[in-house]
Amino acid sequence: MRAIDLYAGIGGWSLGLRLAGVEVVASYEWWKPAIATHNANHGGKFGPVNIRELDLDTLPTDIDIVVGSPPCTEFSYANRGGSGNISEGLKDLVCFFKVVERVKPRFWAMENVPRVAEVLRHGFEDPNHVLYEFRHLDPIIDVVDFSAYGTAQARKRCIATNIPMALVHSYRGAVPARTLGDVLTALASTDRVVDPIWGVALDADAITETEEEPALNAEELRMNREAKEFHPVYNNMAFPDSLGAPARTVTATCTRVSRESIVIEDPRKPGSFRRLTIRERACLQGFPITYQFFARSFAEKAKMIGNAIPPTFPYLLVQAAMGVQAKRLIPYAQAGKGLQLPMEKAPVTLPDREGKTYPASRGFRAAIPGLRFKSGMRFDLSNSADRSGISWKVRFFFGSSRDIREVELDGGVLRDLRRNPDFSGLLDALGVDFQKARVRLSVTNPEALQQAWSHKASGMGPYEVVDCLGDLAQTLEAELVAGVDECDDERALARIVDYVLAVASEAEGKAGLIGRGKLERYALSILAGMIVGDWFNTLDWHVDCRVAA
Repeated sequence: MRAIDLYAGIGGWSLGLRLAGVEVVASYEWWKPAIATHNANHGGKFGPVNIRELDLDTLPTDIDIVVGSPPCTEFSYANRGGSGNISEGLKDLVCFFKVVERVKPRFWAMENVPRVAEVLRHGFEDPNHVLYEFRHLDPIIDVVDFSAYGTAQARKRCIATNIPMALVHSYRGAVPARTLGDVLTALASTDRVVDPIWGVALDADAITETEEEPALNAEELRMNREAKEFHPVYNNMAFPDSLGAPARTVTATCTRVSRESIVIEDPRKPGSFRRLTIRERACLQGFPITYQFFARSFAEKAKMIGNAIPPTFPYLLVQAAMGVQAKRLIPYAQAGKGLQLPMEKAPVTLPDREGKTYPASRGFRAAIPGLRFKSGMRFDLSNSADRSGISWKVRFFFGSSRDIREVELDGGVLRDLRRNPDFSGLLDALGVDFQKARVRLSVTNPEALQQAWSHKASGMGPYEVVDCLGDLAQTLEAELVAGVDECDDERALARIVDYVLAVASEAEGKAGLIGRGKLERYALSILAGMIVGDWFNTLDWHVDCRVAA
């Protein structure tokens, strides 16, 4: 079989096809580092090509299969809050289908992010859509998780093809499942490294791209953990990442502090946490240990790997195109045993290091422990800078992830409660706890806190303030719960709920109360948070620093 690889990237499609016995006669890509990587690993000599400007008359003939992964950026929910630029992304889908129309292969397959499945279905049904003219291709449109097909990461992608996907699905029981731990264990060998997918073996000192980043420092560790375990809107993630399951999706862009970064506890250094090496990322993507990556930086290599299609799935697509039944499927480990290192090894690119310098106005925002309720509802501490100096403020957000509202914590709650005989005694009883918190905060001030956060000076950091406020809120909530239980009066709790709802109803002057059920369910916690936020935001601690500044 002869194939064309469109939007070829670093060669994920080409590798899978080659290992299945297909001759890739032409590959098309515009990004030069990806082209250099593709050429080095596949012995090619192709140059950059803008597929949008491709002369269809120059395409090879007698082609059996056309494959490709048009750029997914404009379709990704991660791009500009999910809006992207669909019309721009559609230009590349049209280019792909035009090639299929011209070449008329027996088989074709396109891979993209899951959102493209609905884009394709709509386009083939709407007479006014740019894809409507290709409706006669009548593809199978499916969303698959590559981890079900032997890739060591949970990576969901849209597959549009005329290859029988039912046969592809039948291979799931014929390929071994792989986990993040399988990859890390295989690459940790100090003697002979056996590829956890493809079976090829190399001496440990021949394995490239093993340079490790420095371990996450305490600040980075806290920020990563907060983003994964306690994100105020999105679902919680495991931290560190579990070794007993496929890894989360390997992304093209991520930083040392990122919700998307895969972070592991270093098996050789218990209690130390780091991100993955380039080789670990590549193996999770299904690239063999022989594969070399030609780029100018660690970030560029991470990008090219994160953008690729795992070659395992193209290998299975070809098997299905040839009608191979699951019981006759040649295993990955047998197909890849003959892989060899290319003539040239990729340049060493040192990984990212921990941040050393930050702007003086470095922003901070973190939800207060015990006061985060998901769907965007939380109390958080954040900073801001203006002409009068740096300010730090506790803010309360509620509603839904699509309609977030804010209650201004400016001392009004404390004034209300001090005038209310049901609560004035509670505030007096907690005077000692408020004083202890005041003493904890007295070792710093807003300007000094900002200096510590921007690494311009040492001292108490904002996460210590967040924890201080969280401890105070927890103590206050326990007293509220004890007071409600002691009076054994349903009206006592009802009064708290009514007050919380009344305060929330005044937020930003918007009509209608969003998130009422959650406000009622967490009324005691929310009231504790309102009191602590009011207390903190009206402390002389703020005024003294602003005057000094």
